[in-house]
Amino acid sequence: MNYGKIEDISLYSKELDEEMQLLIHLPHNYTPLFTYSVLIASDGKDYFQYGRIGRVVDELLDEGEIENVIVVGVPYKSVAERRRLYHPEGDRHQAYIRFLAHELVPYIDANYPTNQVGNSRGLIGDSLAATISLLTALKYPNIFGKVLLHSPYVDESVLHTVEAVKDPSRFFIYHVIGEGETEVKTTVDGIQDFLTPNRKMKEIIDAKGIPYYYEEFKGDHTWKYWQPDVRRAVQMAFSE
Repeated sequence: MNYGKIEDISLYSKELDEEMQLLIHLPHNYTPLFTYSVLIASDGKDYFQYGRIGRVVDELLDEGEIENVIVVGVPYKSVAERRRLYHPEGDRHQAYIRFLAHELVPYIDANYPTNQVGNSRGLIGDSLAATISLLTALKYPNIFGKVLLHSPYVDESVLHTVEAVKDPSRFFIYHVIGEGETEVKTTVDGIQDFLTPNRKMKEIIDAKGIPYYYEEFKGDHTWKYWQPDVRRAVQMAFSE
């Protein structure tokens, strides 16, 4: 089994006015002669470390299960900063969305041989990172055609944004949530029920007719349950 490599680079963001770390996984078959789809992970370091997403992509490629994919991880600098960037009420969340769409995507397209169409770009995240991935895809459906959600934080503003979707055919949503996610400890907002609002969001997405996969797993709000699911999420979004 051959494994790819991870490039650790820095990209200055005008939107955020700071250097952003990028972890870029180039699969074992990487060559400038091919073109690649792109999967961008907020909570990027967690997806590489706990989700083992680079290894998952290499294995799926080896088995001929998925198209060529580059994974771009965007780590967060601190828990407090993560909330400012990812939470719907975070003071920097609109700037982070613009960074993903207007700075990160053009940078990746300019420096790697990518398939430069929305259907070949995906966003993935867990918890608040899933929330910001969803909000970004909904705002820029021409740029991002797939969004993979592991237990997103969902509030009324998120439900309202999903409700306002005009063209449901523009993207594919992959969405899992744990049956045990009724009392999730959050850093600022105390204990919250994630499951009920996720079920409400499912109803809205179903009613909209958005291409969609939804499942409730037996488990709670931890990487113990998200990690084994990364493989299926990537496979469904990027299957050959």
